[in-house]
Order: sequence, then C-alpha cells, then structure tokens
Amino acid sequence: MNSNPLKSIETLQQLIEENDFIPNISVDCTIFGFHQNILKVLLLKYHDLDLWSLPGGFVFKNEDLRDAARRVLFERTHLKDLFLEQFHTFGRAGRTVNNVHRQLLDNKGIDIDENHWIFQRFITVGYCSLIDFSQANTFPDAFNETCEWFEVNKLPKMAFDHDRIIADGLIYLRKNIDTQVAANNLLPEKFTMKDLQSVYETILGEKFRRNNFQRKILSSDSLERLEKLYDGSANKAPYLYKFKNEEK
Repeated sequence: MNSNPLKSIETLQQLIEENDFIPNISVDCTIFGFHQNILKVLLLKYHDLDLWSLPGGFVFKNEDLRDAARRVLFERTHLKDLFLEQFHTFGRAGRTVNNVHRQLLDNKGIDIDENHWIFQRFITVGYCSLIDFSQANTFPDAFNETCEWFEVNKLPKMAFDHDRIIADGLIYLRKNIDTQVAANNLLPEKFTMKDLQSVYETILGEKFRRNNFQRKILSSDSLERLEKLYDGSANKAPYLYKFKNEEK
C-alpha cells in the first residue's frame, strides 16, 4: 500500500477499510538542499489544495520508524539512499488544527466518519537530511501532486505546523554541522577551504573571517591536507583537502 493515503480516492478507501497503519502517528521528512550558496527545502502540494507540506506519511503497524521515513520519502519523491536523522517529535495538541486531510476530502466530495483517526490529533516524528539540490531536481509525475524546492526564507503557505518543523530542522542542522555528514555530503572528494567555508556560511547564515574559519576547522582534526590546486591563475594556489577516513 502507498504511504500517501490521500494520493488517490481508491488508496484512501483502501486505507479506511484495511486500517494497516498506526493511528495518530506519522513521519515527516525535512530535506534541505544546498547549491551555489543557496539553501532550500523540498515541499509537496496537492493540485486541488492551496497548501504545501513536507514529504510525509503514515507508519505501518509492523514497520520501524526509520524504515517508514525512507519508504515515505521514496514513494513521494523517488529520493533514496539518503542519510536521514531523527531530530524531533512534534506533539503540540493543536498542531493539526488546519486539518489538510479534511480539506482535501471535502474538495473531492468524499464523506468519512467524523470520528475516524485520520481527523484526530497526530504526533509526527521529524527526520532531516541535507543534499545538493542541483542533483535532485527531477521528481516523479504524480496525478495530483507537485514537488518543488523552496528557499528556506521564502516558504509558501504551509499545511499543519510544517513551517515550525522546517525551522526546528534548520536549528538542528546548524547545531550539528560539525558532527554530521552535512558538509561531507555536499562536497567532492577533494575540495578547497573556500568551498567548505561556503557550505558553513550558507547553512549557518553568517559570515566568517577566512583565517578564523580555517583555524577552527583545522583544529577539529577532521581534514587531511593534499596537494595544491593549480588552475593557471596569478592568485596563490590554495590547498586541497579531504575528510579523514572518508569512504567514497
């Protein structure tokens, strides 16, 4: 069964009849994208609903949460093999007050019992990842769904509390940029200190003095210095670096 139960009327009816999912629990994937000093987030929108949302869905009764997040992400975007980190559980009592499920069903003229769990309070588990969005800009053609990248400071009107989930995901990403695979995923095997600084400045939203940044990064002992990058210009050739113990 598809993890996105509202993708078609037939799938929704199958969900109601079989009830294979855990009621009141969902997963939402905050996929950040970086390229050329721009930070974006991946969002989806139903064609007949003027709200955008994160790629998310329900959890099968016999499914691990992380497996559910990976499955949901693939089914709705075709992105796979991403590093997904669980960063927060969102459980405010009123987080689903603008019930997208109800709006979509009303638009389609589908009548569901008011007490069905799909209309009740939901607790969602947030997962995040960071990729190069220029390498992931083609998405599957969906009958009634659109998938697009948006700059994190220019979000459209969001469903549920997904704007808060994005904000919290960005805070988590910034706090863990030194310890996660964030920069590692976005750079080639060999890169300059300037390339690495560009990633940090875009994600953290602040500028660093070149010497201070280099001193901080080198003191972490996470990089191995390689040969210089000679490009034929008159400027002083910078050193190339790679991450230590990196498996490519």
